[in-house]
Amino acid sequence: MSSSCCSTDGSCSTATTDRTTVTEAVTVTTTYAVSGMTCGHCKATLTKVIGELDGVTGVDVDLDTGRVTVVGTAEPDDTLIAEVVDDAGYELTGRA
Repeated sequence: MSSSCCSTDGSCSTATTDRTTVTEAVTVTTTYAVSGMTCGHCKATLTKVIGELDGVTGVDVDLDTGRVTVVGTAEPDDTLIAEVVDDAGYELTGRA
């Protein structure tokens, strides 16, 4: 007895039952305006405290523009970002 991929009505099936799902990583980039940053210590401090938050994969502090860019795997919690920035001695004034 032989098996065939064709059904009795003449249609053919080439579908396989082994499927692989690929999930693409989501990256969200958000830029904040932060006041009070003046030196390399400020940059290092904010990079550390923001970088320790869950879901944050990168932090870029630009002293010249007063901007902090946060890269993560999901939309950031602005209240939590503001809290750690304020606790570090700076002021998050909003999204840039």
